[in-house]
Amino acid sequence: MRIFNGFAGLVSALVFAAAGAQAQDQSSSNLVAEKTDWGVYEDTDPKECWGVSVPKEVVNTRDGRVVAANRGQILLMVFFRPGAGANAQVTFTGGYPFASDSNVTIDIGGSKFSLFTDGEWAWPENTEEDAKIVAAMKRGANAVVTGVSSRGTTTQDTFSLLGFTAAVEEAEKRCAS
Repeated sequence: MRIFNGFAGLVSALVFAAAGAQAQDQSSSNLVAEKTDWGVYEDTDPKECWGVSVPKEVVNTRDGRVVAANRGQILLMVFFRPGAGANAQVTFTGGYPFASDSNVTIDIGGSKFSLFTDGEWAWPENTEEDAKIVAAMKRGANAVVTGVSSRGTTTQDTFSLLGFTAAVEEAEKRCAS
């Protein structure tokens, strides 16, 4: 079962934390470690730990042309919530509402994965897919995430995976106890 209940608290923390990650702001009380291009965050009520990154490159297109797009936070993360059984759950937000009944794809070194969408968020269908994506991210150099907005804009966000393994291992360790 996917973990969605109580996700609002995590979302709030992630948006706050991501703002810090983008600005390399170390004053956030949730930031516990920086691992190259990934930040590690921890919250205690409920116990949650996550690795998160912002894209290094963003390309928005419509009808084959590059266009400007007004987007909120763009985040790729892996989170742990022991009380809810979330163990290395992959989550992406593109900073806009996704097109209805659309999927987001993640391409990591030629291995492609599909995420289902709900509003501004996307997740793999099950824990087995989470594990496959995390394994690919540990081996890869970057992850290219492609989605389509409710307005028909195609977005392609490229995330560096430098520091990913260290970040996800740190988050897992922090949530193990």
